[in-house]
Amino acid sequence: MTIALKASHPCVMGGPVLAAVDPCIFTLRYFTHCMDCSFCRDACCEHGVDIDVENAKRLVALPRDFHDRIAVPVAQWFTTEAVADREFPGGAHLRTQVKGGTCVFRNEGARGCAIHAYCLEEGLDYHRFKPMVSVLFPVTFEHGVLTASGEAADGSLICSSKGPSLYDGAREELLYYFGPGLIAELDVLKADHGD
Repeated sequence: MTIALKASHPCVMGGPVLAAVDPCIFTLRYFTHCMDCSFCRDACCEHGVDIDVENAKRLVALPRDFHDRIAVPVAQWFTTEAVADREFPGGAHLRTQVKGGTCVFRNEGARGCAIHAYCLEEGLDYHRFKPMVSVLFPVTFEHGVLTASGEAADGSLICSSKGPSLYDGAREELLYYFGPGLIAELDVLKADHGD
């Protein structure tokens, strides 16, 4: 079941445009505080992630010190064929590669995402460089619907059931990407559909 939003909410990056929400984001829960986690060993980094083509170009354009953090050459960072997808900024996405059982951008020898860590260290806005799908996880978008990622929906996410709702965990990131109008609508829906 999805709930139509009163207005369409376009992403500041150019896509997607959200027109509905799956209320499961108000009741499903997850640990949320990734850097305080001692049990998952970055399990969500075992898979690649979709990344819009322009974002991939911004990563490639980062200085050599960023490239040196990634264990594989630039040519192995992404899949080679872009997939047309109107929901992504620019209308297409690639996917980050998986090498050695983990995303190539996993912070080698440390916790979390190398992109995120680099941006924090260099004073860069991680929203411009880290894939939006990663930033929003375990909330995602599909055909204009804000919903739970597959792992959160089916309970296979290692940190499911503990902590705040998916919405509460992603609220600030949703505000960044979609603005206060979306948050105002979602806050009302949470009051009606949350637990």
